[in-house]
Formats: sequence, structure tokens, C-alpha cells
Amino acid sequence: MHSPPLPPRPRSLLLITGLVGASLSLVLLVLVTVRWSPLMSLDTTVAESLHRNAVSEPGLVHVNRVLTDWVWDPWTMRVLTAVVVIALWWRGSRLLAGWVAATSLLATLVQQGLKAAVGRERPRWLDPVDSAHYAAFPSGHVMTAVVTCGLLMWLLRLHGAQQAVVWGALVLAVISVAGVAFTRVYLGVHWLSDVVGGVLLGGTVVALSVAGYDGYARRSRRRSGDEGSRS
Repeated sequence: MHSPPLPPRPRSLLLITGLVGASLSLVLLVLVTVRWSPLMSLDTTVAESLHRNAVSEPGLVHVNRVLTDWVWDPWTMRVLTAVVVIALWWRGSRLLAGWVAATSLLATLVQQGLKAAVGRERPRWLDPVDSAHYAAFPSGHVMTAVVTCGLLMWLLRLHGAQQAVVWGALVLAVISVAGVAFTRVYLGVHWLSDVVGGVLLGGTVVALSVAGYDGYARRSRRRSGDEGSRS
């Protein structure tokens, strides 16, 4: 079975978005690495303010922990992606299934590679309300949520979903990304710049991946058309 028909798409806009996202990600990465004073001060101010509130609100902490550990956990997002990949493969969209799987894997490799390279310490508290392992930058929860939601939004548009469905999914995607970003900082396991980095990097990966797929699929269709016209 062939891949679904591609709707008109401003591929150049996707490329520009990806390049801008990559540039902003690089700038933020450098600022985090050199520990730029204004950024560090902002991170500390936000973290301390939210931590004071978290310590005094155990009920709200519990809600945030459930959301971050179950609803928006990276493994929840990866399972969702795996289900979509299997469904695409089952329907015969093998190229699309492989592309989505490869994009998700690439995002994980980028995330883990940067964590190891930067080695940023997480916030430390005398009275922590939660804990997390590995380095802080970028936020894996946020980056995985952005990549998963971005790919699902793309697939909905690619398969011609109704506008009401697309808008509903967009609202859920925005809530998910904003929600998981808040939970990570509120629970004191990430700095603000960590979650911003996750958003920028995740958006960059999705934009460049979608642009790449569009270009590859369109070239394949043109070659098929040329071969059909010659036969």
C-alpha cells in the first residue's frame, strides 16, 4: 500500500522553523554550558519560588507527581508512539511507520547525548518533594512530549483529519507540553532553561523530520510519475 497523499505543505517554512529552533537551541546550550549569570539567576529565582510553594502544598505535589510519572512520562509517550507505528505498519504505510520510529529514536539519542555532554546538575534541596536521575539539560520529559505530540499532530494532518479533530488534538498537545514542563520545574527536578531547551530541541527534531519526509515522499512520487509516463 502507498503512503497517504501529501497535502500542500510549506516545506520551506518547516526548514526555516527547524533551523531557527536549532539556532536557538545552540544559543541556549552555550549559555547553560558557560553558566551565563542572568540565565542562572532566572533559573534559581523560578526554582526557589516554585519549591517554596511545593513544600507547603503536598496535595498539589501529589497531583504533579502522578501527571509527570504516569500521564506525561517519557515511557508513556514512547508506548503511544509505538502503538501508532504498529498501526501504520499494519495499514501498509511502512515508510511512514519507519520514519516516525526513527524520528522518535533520534530525539532520544540527541537528548541523552546532550545530557551526557553538558552534565548539568539538577536543583538540590534540603527538603526535596521529588527526585530524578541523570543530568538536567535538556528535560527528557519535555522533549519527548514535544516530539510525540508534534508527530501525532503531523500524522493527523497527513491523513486528512477533520479540523475539529486537529484543533482538539492541538489543545491537548499544548496542555501536555506546558503541563509536563510545569511539573518538572514545580517538583524541583529541573531548571526553567532545561524545559525550554526540551521544547526547542523537540520542535527542531519534528520540523526537520517532517520537512525531510515531505521532500523524500514528493521526490519518490515524481520519479514514479516519470517512470509511469515513459512506460
